[in-house]
Formats: sequence, structure tokens, C-alpha cells
Amino acid sequence: MNEPAGGKTPPLWRLDGLQALLAAGSLLNAIAFFAAMPFASIYLASHTSLSEVAIGAVVGSIALIASVGGVVGGMLVDRFGTVPMMVLGLSAYVGIYVGLTVVDGAPAIVSLLLGLGVARLFVEPGGKKLMSLAADEDGRIFRVRYMVLCFGGIVGPAIGGVLYSISAVAFFAVPALFYTGYLLLILARRKRLAALEGGAEDAGPRFPLRAALRDRLLLAATAAGLVIFFVFSQFESMIPLYIAGEWGEDAVRYFAGLFIANAVLALLLQMPIVWLSRKVRPNLMVVIGCVGFALSFACFAAAATEGLFMLYLGIVFWTVGEGVLLPLPDIAVHEIASDDRKGTYFGVAEIRYLGFFAGPFVGGLLLGSDAVYFVVMALSIFVCAPLLMSRRKTAASNGRTEVTVGADA
Repeated sequence: MNEPAGGKTPPLWRLDGLQALLAAGSLLNAIAFFAAMPFASIYLASHTSLSEVAIGAVVGSIALIASVGGVVGGMLVDRFGTVPMMVLGLSAYVGIYVGLTVVDGAPAIVSLLLGLGVARLFVEPGGKKLMSLAADEDGRIFRVRYMVLCFGGIVGPAIGGVLYSISAVAFFAVPALFYTGYLLLILARRKRLAALEGGAEDAGPRFPLRAALRDRLLLAATAAGLVIFFVFSQFESMIPLYIAGEWGEDAVRYFAGLFIANAVLALLLQMPIVWLSRKVRPNLMVVIGCVGFALSFACFAAAATEGLFMLYLGIVFWTVGEGVLLPLPDIAVHEIASDDRKGTYFGVAEIRYLGFFAGPFVGGLLLGSDAVYFVVMALSIFVCAPLLMSRRKTAASNGRTEVTVGADA
């Protein structure tokens, strides 16, 4: 594990000016995203004549464009500079949400919603690259980012749920305002943020994709992230269906309670997880995360006969697994990539979001047999363990002599 000079790791919440700015931007991004996207399917059903299959395809395509296209976005970030590309992406977000307040008809609405995936191409790889450049050696800012996303997952849907019932204008205006705030933050500190890159964008190949695709550690980190998201996607796709099958009309209420408990626990447990990660070896943390997910599936399976207590015990184990494992792929990419390739590397790592497509599909095929479903999912998470435990020695340009995929402190 890498430690800063003096041997003491700063507290998780202690951020310098640029780190705090980037964390604030991530918070605005998370609130804006969760205020609108969870309701996209409902909005399409209410304002268009699209079938359920078509609506699912539209909503899924937003993430698909962002995950596959993130490779292109990451290369453009490295080539033309992170700040200009983020300004472009954030401006697109603002324009799209403003457009959604006034357009009518399926073609226009669908086109603008798909445009959200295009905007994400520049914002996500760019934001992660800036975080990596501003990060301390332990990459703890990515754990802060995870906590910020959890907070956004609490606040965003609450805002969106209230505004959706008021008017479409108010509903889409709020994400536009939050993205405007993020854009203004970037513009206000654009010189300092650009200085993080220095001349890095000119130091390496113009489009270092070939080198990225040959980097086994990057591919391992990306594959690990895909496996984690494959399992993680079950919570918002198949687990609700399982609860509905067991508890009928009460399922919505029960799942809402689980969702809130997960979000709150994710914030409360991150500090203990960081403390534990400084006491044990990184590989053991990976195992702890995998065991957490596996035990959660065991508890969910037992809930059918043992009652609601097992559901909530399962969500505790789930949140442990989530809190340990979800930040690790980004931390791994942060450690692997040299400064001139961070945009491309984080762009390639976006491919892991394909796990959100494969997860519900496979889960849907297996859920007819509960026992098979829970066993397969409990075992699947362990596939990420060897991928996150890969090690190599390198003479990286950032001065590290060893890069450990999965090191979280």
C-alpha cells in the first residue's frame, strides 16, 4: 500500500481546494443525474406512444452510448484537453435538458435523451482524469466520489419525484440548473484545472488507444468492474422482482425501505471501510467485498422463509460488498495510467457499464429458479477477485515502483 510522505494517510474528508472543487462537481452531477434518469421510463410512457420494449431500448441505449463511446471520449480528452471537452459535455447536458422542457413528440424526446449518452462521453472520462491528476497517492478521492454518488442517489430522486408531479418544465429545469452549476465551477477554475495536465496531452501518442488495449492491468480492472456491475445491477432489476413475487403489493414499500437503507448505510460504512483498508492487505479487502455480496444473496434467498429481517440483514452485507468493491476499478485505473493517458484509460474503463446490460438479462433468465439464481450470483462476484489482485512492477512516470490493482489505501 502506498502512503504519503511521513507515513500518515490523511482523513478521507480532508481535501485540498481542487479536490474539493471536483468532489462538489461530482455531487452536482450526481444530483442532476438521479433527479431525472430514474423517471425517464415513466416520462416516455406518459408522453409518447412507444411500447415498453422500445422504452427499455431507449433508456438502455443512453448508458450503452456512454459505456462504449467512453473510449472515444477518453481519447478526445487526452488529445484536446480535459477542460475544453468537459465544458463541451456539460454545455450539451444543459442544452439537452433545456430542450426537454419545450419539445413534444417521440422523435424529439428520444433524440434528446440519447444525446445525454453523448454528453456523458466527455464528462465522465474527463472528470475522472482530473480527479486522478488531483488525487493523493492512495486514490482516496475516488472513495469520496463514491460517497457523493450515494448522497446524490438519496437527494436526486427526492427532488425529481416532487417536481415530476408539478410539471415537465420544472422537472427538466432542475438538472439543467445543476449542470449549469457544474459548468460554472469548471469555468471559474479552468486555468488551475488545465494546469493539472500541464503538457501531458502532448507527451504521448495522439490517440493512445492501442497501448491501452494492450495493457493487461487496465483490461483486468475493466473486466473486474464489469463483473461487479453485473452483480450490482441485480439490486435495481431482479431483486425487486423477487420481492414482488414473495410479498405482492407490499413489494414497493419493502424495496423502497431497502433502497433507502442501502444509501444511508453506504455513507455510514465508508469511513469504517477506509479504516479497515489501512489495517489489512488490499487482497483481503477484495475478499471481504466478495464475501459481503455472497452473504447478501444468501440472506435474500432465506428471506422467503425467514421473513423481512433477512432482507435487511442482506442489505447490510450488500452495502459492505458495494462499499469495498465499487470504488476499486477507478482506483486501479488511477494507479495504472500515466498522466498523458488517463483520459483514454478511464474511457476504456467505461466499458464495464456493459455489466448493467448483461446483469438484468442473465438474472431474468435465472430468476425462474430462485435457488439457481442466488447461487450463480453469489459465486459470480468472486470472478472479480483474481482480476483485482493482479500485480506488476513498473517504472511508471508518476514515480511509483509498484502498481497494485485493487489497492485501496
